[in-house]
Amino acid sequence: MKFIGNNNQYLEISALNAINSQLIKNSSPSDLLVLWFLEDDNQLIIDNIDYTFNSNDLVFLTEFHKIGVKKFTKAKLLRWNKYFYCIINHDSEVGCKGILFYGAVGLPSIHLSQQNLDVFSTVWKMLEQEMVSKDSLQEEMLQMMLKRILILCTRIYKEQNDSWKTNTRNIDIIREYHFLVEQHFKEKHSVAEYADLLHKSPKSLSNLFKKLGSKTPLQFIKDRKMLEARRLLTYTDMTVSEIGYEIGFSDIQSFSRFFKNEEGMSPIDFRKR
Repeated sequence: MKFIGNNNQYLEISALNAINSQLIKNSSPSDLLVLWFLEDDNQLIIDNIDYTFNSNDLVFLTEFHKIGVKKFTKAKLLRWNKYFYCIINHDSEVGCKGILFYGAVGLPSIHLSQQNLDVFSTVWKMLEQEMVSKDSLQEEMLQMMLKRILILCTRIYKEQNDSWKTNTRNIDIIREYHFLVEQHFKEKHSVAEYADLLHKSPKSLSNLFKKLGSKTPLQFIKDRKMLEARRLLTYTDMTVSEIGYEIGFSDIQSFSRFFKNEEGMSPIDFRKR
């Protein structure tokens, strides 16, 4: 089922199985995806890392994730573009920026407990019902159901991750930091640069992350640069030098040294593997 508006905005719901699982790779620029797995043992390769998702796991993806399918059983897909609903412009409504999407925190995923499953299934069913409605309020209702899903998933993510169990103000600072790293990691490489954008001192930012038992702010920057390096080494024909320059290194030696320190092997050996 797919809603398409007059200005290229769209929202799509699909039932996936082993036959049509390649649909998850059909994302266009500005697309966001939610995958809800309905059976066990779904094996995906995302950004060159193997993942197994079981029944009632959810994973949140953007257009930038590189996805491959090794084994697929059964899932539901929810996909929309920024013209239908932009989570960045409407962050005050759903609060998922830097958590479920556009965050330098690895691959966001949650698992639905039985209690969460009952609520989530109800909201999803309401969304499916609105997909077949054909009136002037359909788009507004679909946006409302999408927001409910995003809010619910964000709450569950916070409940299942200890580092997000803090007061709202601290959470907002961390979310914004993750989002800023996602946006600027190619040209901003120090904690001080991000602290300046957040109107914080580097020390207070580092203390906040330490208090939450999270990785250091600097490690988030390194991890995001490494993710991009792995993507480019795996999925493009760019030279090692070009990749280093792309993510902000002035010469191949400094990039290779950084990559080996983080990965344990050189970029060339990583690409060969």
